[in-house]
Amino acid sequence: MAKLKTGRHTSAIKAWRKSEKRAARNKGVKAEIKNAVKEFNTLLKTGNAVKAKEKMRKIESLLDKAAAKGVMHKRTSSRKKSRLTLRLNSFNSSSSP
Repeated sequence: MAKLKTGRHTSAIKAWRKSEKRAARNKGVKAEIKNAVKEFNTLLKTGNAVKAKEKMRKIESLLDKAAAKGVMHKRTSSRKKSRLTLRLNSFNSSSSP
């Protein structure tokens, strides 16, 4: 890429392009996680613990992948998994006689 006349640097332009691509990817991953958590919450509200447990496994996988890709921090993903697991366990203990 040739030098630009107005003082803009090619490296800065490339960094901007990269940040736009990464932001779009991160947004998609976060949206997928949020939608899965919403489905999980509706499953708990309807009382379907078996499907909620299956959904929990998928959410854990999504969170681990997001942490590995750098979309979110690994401790953020761990905290989210922990809170969802607590919610699932408290639902199971309250629904069991």
